[in-house]
Amino acid sequence: MSGKPSVTATEDVSPVMEGYAFDLQSLETYMRANVEGFKPPLSVGQIVGGMSNPTFMLEDAAGRRYVLRKKPPGELLPSAHAVDREFKVIRALADTGVPVAKAYALCEDESVIGQMFYIMEFVQGRVVRDMALPDSDPVERAAIYDSMNDVLARLHGVDFHAVGLENFGRVGGYMTRQVSRWTTQYKATQTDELPAMDTLIDWLPKNIPDDLETTIAHGDFRMENLIYHPTEPRVIAVVDWELGTLGNPLSDLAYNCLPYHMPDPNRGDIIDIDFATYGIPSEADYVAAYCRRTGRDGIDNWPFYLVLSLFRMAAIIQGVYYRGLQGNAPSPEAVTNSELAGLWSEKAVAILERSS
Repeated sequence: MSGKPSVTATEDVSPVMEGYAFDLQSLETYMRANVEGFKPPLSVGQIVGGMSNPTFMLEDAAGRRYVLRKKPPGELLPSAHAVDREFKVIRALADTGVPVAKAYALCEDESVIGQMFYIMEFVQGRVVRDMALPDSDPVERAAIYDSMNDVLARLHGVDFHAVGLENFGRVGGYMTRQVSRWTTQYKATQTDELPAMDTLIDWLPKNIPDDLETTIAHGDFRMENLIYHPTEPRVIAVVDWELGTLGNPLSDLAYNCLPYHMPDPNRGDIIDIDFATYGIPSEADYVAAYCRRTGRDGIDNWPFYLVLSLFRMAAIIQGVYYRGLQGNAPSPEAVTNSELAGLWSEKAVAILERSS
């Protein structure tokens, strides 16, 4: 299990990190004009974690709290850290039954605090850090997983045309683009020969299922990116929409199911638990619940979606390791993970070999 708390409150904040401070007076001026009910002055803290877009907690003179997400400082790739896309999808989902924070304002004027940013409501609740839920009883564990499943199904049921997201991504071809993107990225950051990655690079493009189905896809749908009610096992907000797009819904589901296949020292291990006794659904039961909610009669080619998600993770991990060797990784631990990409890709190969 992780040494981190298994559940943390969303108000956990730290002082603003060096290099991330911004002009509070300028922000107050902007919020007076654009955030209804705002009362200066502001206090600010930084929410730290794995988010690539810096995230801050704001509190005004009336005790009202907000969350600000902005682009990082420094030079960025043109399409990176698209906080405007995050704001767009959160605002579009406001009345759909998918729980999201209220989106107040998007500021594209970089002169205000130095980078583009948006402001949304602060949602007070619990963030679950350990998917094994060691501090919960079986009934609560089952309910926590069921709520996560329900929210994912709700998201994939939203008519993206009806909510104005028809231009949020391309319709169809998502998995084809994913295979190409992560193959290219892996090759650009490759440091060692990984036979399993070579196997996947050969197998994936030859085995892509029907690639037409398109829904809103979160892109990073996992328990840690959900806020649960303070006392109830119920999701009250989905956060961290950095990878949101139009995509294949089963790619979201497969990514959500990766903990059934790979343990994570930072997020717990559910692979060898007794699911029936422990309260957490098995992968088969979790997928079946999603199918019931979305009107599916099972999922053809399920192993493909898992293999693609594992391949994607292996390519991402390899990229982080490569940047660590170059001295550009977000964490000094990156250079210690030389074997991780191989482990994830080998798990993917094991799945495709079992399925065939």
